[in-house]
Amino acid sequence: MEYHNAVLLKETVDGLDIKPNGVYVDVTFGGGGHSREILSRLGDEGKLYAFDQDKDALANKIDDERFVLINENFRYIKRFLRFYGVKEVDGVLADFGVSSHQFDVAERGFSTRFEAKLDMRMNQDNKLSAYEVVNEYEEEQLRGVLLQYGELRQAPAMARVIVSERKDAPIETSEQLKLVLKRFLNHRKENKVLAQIYQAIRIEVNQEIEVLKELLLQMPEILKKGGRLSFISYHSLEDRLVKRFIRNGMFEGEPERDVFGNFEVPLKKVGGLIVPTESEIKMNNRARSAKLRIAEKI
Repeated sequence: MEYHNAVLLKETVDGLDIKPNGVYVDVTFGGGGHSREILSRLGDEGKLYAFDQDKDALANKIDDERFVLINENFRYIKRFLRFYGVKEVDGVLADFGVSSHQFDVAERGFSTRFEAKLDMRMNQDNKLSAYEVVNEYEEEQLRGVLLQYGELRQAPAMARVIVSERKDAPIETSEQLKLVLKRFLNHRKENKVLAQIYQAIRIEVNQEIEVLKELLLQMPEILKKGGRLSFISYHSLEDRLVKRFIRNGMFEGEPERDVFGNFEVPLKKVGGLIVPTESEIKMNNRARSAKLRIAEKI
């Protein structure tokens, strides 16, 4: 089994406009597909730093003196680059999807296909897991997670049922959670609704939205003038944040305009939205919802 098939491999690395002696960062190393492609385009003086908080990814470390793998969350990108004496870089690549490895290892609890303990932690050292979210969150908190991150219209009723059912005994496994929520899993839409429930809990466990915002806010400072970011998102919550930040330099509201109606932003978009081809989706079904956006530091 491959650890992870890199999605939009050529398009994402092309988007970085690699300079042979440049310094680049792959903040979602995973199986190393994107990193290997970047290294193949770098010269002897080039450098690549990669981040991955999942210890399983360390097994894929690339033996190359131009490469450094940092076993940390990419929310700390600026801090760790400074540790290595790097203040600015030529490009940052991110593929925000859960890796194939994480989906396919049953005990990690990411997939609706397997019976497993409720976990979903990308960093296994984190204290908060899916178990705590399902069994310890107040009803209002649970409702907010399912509504905001899963975009589930039935979130209030789902939260109420979970809180009621866990009074008798904890909900410990994926199968138990499915049974508790069975009334909401219409046969025709069962997989879709389950995917939304899992997505919501996973985002909460790993603080994915907060972490993405922190990464984006550091981009104007970390990127050199003319430096590129090349980001792949897999759901609308992430993609909206990336799109808005590229356009406005902020996540909410509008930037302040001068008397002529103009406003300054740190980034400009490069090209339009890129999505996988039908042939790539046929080869790797997990690529079907991928959206790639590229931007350049002004």
